[in-house]
Amino acid sequence: MFRQISFRKVTTPIRSIHSRCASIVITLCFFFSPWPTLSTHAEAPKEIIVSAASSLKDSFIEIGKLYENRTGVKVNFNFGASGILQKQIESGAPVDVFASAGEKQMDELGSKRLIVEESRRDFARNILVLVAPIDLKSHLSSFNDLDSPEVKRIAVGSPKTVPAGQYAQQLLTNMMLWNKIQSKLVFAENVRQVLDYVARGEVDAGIVYASDIQIAQDKVITVARSPENLHDPILYPIAVIKESRNHDAAMGFVRLVLIPEGQSILSKYGFLSVR
Repeated sequence: MFRQISFRKVTTPIRSIHSRCASIVITLCFFFSPWPTLSTHAEAPKEIIVSAASSLKDSFIEIGKLYENRTGVKVNFNFGASGILQKQIESGAPVDVFASAGEKQMDELGSKRLIVEESRRDFARNILVLVAPIDLKSHLSSFNDLDSPEVKRIAVGSPKTVPAGQYAQQLLTNMMLWNKIQSKLVFAENVRQVLDYVARGEVDAGIVYASDIQIAQDKVITVARSPENLHDPILYPIAVIKESRNHDAAMGFVRLVLIPEGQSILSKYGFLSVR
């Protein structure tokens, strides 16, 4: 196990320094050593459970197949709103790995000591975009146009549980639009539901991630990209759950997400690398 070290002028016992150095070496060996196999003397687990944000569905399914081919361990996914997944973990759901679309949900699990802190990493970034049905009937061309009388219904993720909804609320609040368009808002259970509402023409516009657009390019159009300085950075953290009974297998999945092969899959589905 390792912890991040802040370099400041303090007097630290030599034993503590040796312990920290050893911890860092162990971590570096894990993340940069050749791909680990699970065929040790102990019987390898048959499956792991990964709870992941809805926006990760397509990319993680592909990463999961790669992981299964390499280890023989089946990956069972539980996709949903990050806030809902967080609550499930807090309630004792049998989860091995959690991948969130927001730092807030992972921070709260960390504050309750429910994750293996040294396993936590930010692995991807994203961007908010404004989308509309492909047969757009209004003159929607920017976020500011959401206040137009032509726009009747706007889908966003519920800010209470959906990180995309939280970012959208921050954006629209900073643009002085949130209070003006309250009567138009249609709240969805996750970001993919927002996309579905738009694709089916049930709303005039929706706010989703740029990575979501690829699965509905024939049904929606991108109207505008959000200025990133008007909301919190959209970072995706991943971590092993402390109560996991499959720690090594869970760490192996996290590692695959972080190494170039996993990052290449994420990039293919529209995610950005962490700066």
